[in-house]
Amino acid sequence: MENLHDKRKVYDKSQLLECEVKKNPIEQFRDWFMEAEEADAISEANAMAISTMEQDGCPRTRMVLLKAYTWEGFIFYTNYDSRKGMAIKNNPKACLHFFWPPLERQIIIKADLEKLPANLNDGYFAQRPKGSQLGAKVSPQSKIIPNREFLENRLAELEQEYKEKEVPRPENWGGYLAKPYEMEFWQGRPNRLHDRIIYELTGDFDWKISRLAP
Repeated sequence: MENLHDKRKVYDKSQLLECEVKKNPIEQFRDWFMEAEEADAISEANAMAISTMEQDGCPRTRMVLLKAYTWEGFIFYTNYDSRKGMAIKNNPKACLHFFWPPLERQIIIKADLEKLPANLNDGYFAQRPKGSQLGAKVSPQSKIIPNREFLENRLAELEQEYKEKEVPRPENWGGYLAKPYEMEFWQGRPNRLHDRIIYELTGDFDWKISRLAP
């Protein structure tokens, strides 16, 4: 076994102080996200991990792409019948996690999830490349399939079927709005004394800002 005890990194690129953060965490997210998008070393600033709770009581995490964010929250799309979709149906909460190593930053978001209305799903689906549209129809996401050829053959069939016409959105495919009630911003600092600022939504829909020990 490899000993990883000596693999250490000094975090010293920035700081996060209470006097500098925005009063609203969505504004703070916007500032950090824009910096992540501008960083050459980060290829997909909108890549995020989503953890949901499965029926066996164990959380399950996977990477997805953030497609939009608003004052209400964060939007991503998936197959509603997938393992992720079924977990959300049973427990409509999730933890979103952004990690940007070149900036020594991460954001942890606890949120309630709700489905987007059909018209918004239709609008986004229509903007996707045709290959992505067909992929959504081809894949019975999270289900066991016999082999790779099953997907490729089905894709070839649909490419011919929709060669001269628009691809309709599958009814079981659409978006979720993750409405945050807790957001933590983590900035690496020297000596493992990292900055951790947490926003918690209060009963009167204001945000309480606190510092957490690293």
